[in-house]
Parts: sequence; structure tokens; C-alpha cells
Amino acid sequence: MIQKPTKTDPILEEIHRTRREISERFGGDLKAILEDARKRQDASGRPVWSPTTANNTMHGSGGGEVAGGGESTPAAP
Repeated sequence: MIQKPTKTDPILEEIHRTRREISERFGGDLKAILEDARKRQDASGRPVWSPTTANNTMHGSGGGEVAGGGESTPAAP
């Protein structure tokens, strides 16, 4: 059985309290929470990072094996 720690972390408690307050403010509607966050982000005028390329899932190429010492060998051409 997993036991909860007996000591509370004040930072985690604040995070949980803030999450509950935000959820209650929007009736638990995740789309409304996201829309509000985007509006506040736009209104802040701060730069927002956007990737220039899509994230692509890496697929195994086959042949790149890990040696016993943890070093990888090059994949077969």
C-alpha cells in the first residue's frame, strides 16, 4: 500500500490550491481555462517561443545496438 508523506510541502500545497481555484473559476471547463490563458498570454506582450518545425517521432532505424559499456554503435546504412 502506498502511504502519503506525513509532512506537507507548502509549495505543492500552493500549486494544488491555485489549480483548484482556477478550475472552480471556469467550472472545470478545460477549453475555457486554455482560452483565458491564451488571452492573458497575448495581452502580456511577452515573446512566445514557437517551433519552426514540427516535432517528429523518432523511429528506430534498426542496427543501432547498445554495447555492454553503454556506448551505441552506428546504425547500418
